[in-house]
Amino acid sequence: MSTSSAHAGFDARGALRAALRAVQTESGLPVAFGAFVEGSTAVLSEFRGTRTNNLHSLEVRAGSGLGGRVIAENRPAAVNDYRTADTITHEYDTWVLSEGLASIAAAPVMVRDRLAGLIYVATRDRNALGDRSKSAILSAGRRLSTELTVQDEVRRRMRDAEVVATVAPEHVRDVASLEEIRALHAELRAVAQLISDAGLSQRIADLSKRLAHVGTGTAAASGTVVRLSAREVDVLAQIALGCTNQEAATRLSIKPETAKAYLRGAMRKLDAHTRFEAVVRARALRLIP
Repeated sequence: MSTSSAHAGFDARGALRAALRAVQTESGLPVAFGAFVEGSTAVLSEFRGTRTNNLHSLEVRAGSGLGGRVIAENRPAAVNDYRTADTITHEYDTWVLSEGLASIAAAPVMVRDRLAGLIYVATRDRNALGDRSKSAILSAGRRLSTELTVQDEVRRRMRDAEVVATVAPEHVRDVASLEEIRALHAELRAVAQLISDAGLSQRIADLSKRLAHVGTGTAAASGTVVRLSAREVDVLAQIALGCTNQEAATRLSIKPETAKAYLRGAMRKLDAHTRFEAVVRARALRLIP
């Protein structure tokens, strides 16, 4: 996954910066920095607490230095005195020591069982890094891994949905194709609940509307205007797949009673007396595919 391709349109660097702020706060250590990994090389790109630019854009290769050890072994590592550590190689001493760093820990960031990045935390004192520091970097690494995995999944779903959304409604002829569109629409709205980027959320909302139009070849009822909230559409899209309130709630990461309330609101606006009737009317109005 590349920050220039796989993360296009996503704030991967912002997620990394947030992780560095968190690990710096939670560890109490003055320096934190990170990198994305391409193949077997990491390029240091985000920094907090550094005094120079010496580490900026430094390429760390697998097996070389502390970060290279983490890349090669896919597990956290630490040294209490970088200058004298005999558990790592010393190709990067000039850059690390010119920044005045001594005790350093590094942890991998995984996305779908693949190394995607590194997080470092450091101090200029030659002291053993305590449990607080090690716990902080592991926690930050896991959170960043989750964020990047979600971004990767949203990107995949949006790519598939954008392809489907180019299909003209009249060309959707078989039931299997229509059900695939409906499933993709519901999944996209469900995974959108896991992201916080407002711009990306709007892109997903716009794309889901395009899918709703692909899903039906009939025009919206003349003169009929029904405005459902985004959450009401989210729940109705799950119900349209045959989900129970509990299942819809699980997919959308909300409480069952909340899902039930949104469904009631949608039914009231659609003047529907049953779940099935609500789905039929929402489809006729092109609110869902």
